[in-house]
Amino acid sequence: MIDPPMSVVTRFAPSPTGFLHIGGARTALFNRLFAKHYGGTYLLRIEDTDVKRSTQEAIEAIYDALSWLGLDWDGEPVSQSAQRARHVEVAQSLLDAGHEYPPSIY
Repeated sequence: MIDPPMSVVTRFAPSPTGFLHIGGARTALFNRLFAKHYGGTYLLRIEDTDVKRSTQEAIEAIYDALSWLGLDWDGEPVSQSAQRARHVEVAQSLLDAGHEYPPSIY
């Protein structure tokens, strides 16, 4: 296997709209194993941008399931919605510079 040329950082980013499913657990496992194989970092980012369906109970269930599986992450989990102000700022700068993606016509 070829060693990566830089520090490895992987993340798992589940959506807290229900329980962790087997596909999510598989992705978390692969990402954690890859990061740890190379001495890297495995992060958890909660994709809580679906405000209507995201719940604190689902977030807690995801934490519990990952911990039960032994898939503990490095550092504190990050919430995608916590970065909303920065995302709006960057989007506005792209709009201001005329670099927005043209809308699709369907």
